[in-house]
Amino acid sequence: MNREQKATAIAEIAGQIQESEAIFAVDYRGITVAQVADLRTKLAESDASLRVVKNTLTERAADQTETEALKALLSGPTALAFVRGDVAGAAKALADAQRSTTFLAFKGGVLNGEALDAAQITALSKLPSRDVLYQQLVGLVASPLTGLARSLNGLIGGLAIALDGVREKKESGEIPSGDAPAAAAAPAEEAPAEEAPAAEADTTDAVATEDEAAPPAAPADTTDQTPQED
Repeated sequence: MNREQKATAIAEIAGQIQESEAIFAVDYRGITVAQVADLRTKLAESDASLRVVKNTLTERAADQTETEALKALLSGPTALAFVRGDVAGAAKALADAQRSTTFLAFKGGVLNGEALDAAQITALSKLPSRDVLYQQLVGLVASPLTGLARSLNGLIGGLAIALDGVREKKESGEIPSGDAPAAAAAPAEEAPAEEAPAAEADTTDAVATEDEAAPPAAPADTTDQTPQED
């Protein structure tokens, strides 16, 4: 590999490092070409790719991208899984390949710039995939909304039943319909009571008129009734 080819390889690896959310380093000794092809297919489902790298070139790429945690993993035959999508899904694909081939031992990795050891990658492989977590989240969010919708439907249904019952009672005559309630006519019946003060005033005037029409009788003339002196 000449200098230009090396520069191209370093630039490609640096680009993959920058694009990745996580990078897993494995020892690829003992694995067959067919097994590698099968693993790459499974990793692609999680938007991840597997690349066998030359350690010296990868170290330079790590220097360019300031990914110091990756440099400690570059010893012996190394393959890197560059994960751009589902981190847990990619870790699971590698863990399944380990169990089926007894190869591909984890060396460690990097997640969002932080170093991971082999045990942490194994723990990641046991987490639910991104799709499963998304479905669980949707279920948690939708559950309260479903309960609210059911409650509203129950209230609306109960109101409809109650209104239908009122309609049936009106049609059967149990509840009068058409005429205004008797309470609404009460103010009209009480109206004459408001005229009572005027009637009392008229009575007073009548008494006063009678008194004026019949003045007190003049005292009787007693002069004629007195016996004349002889």
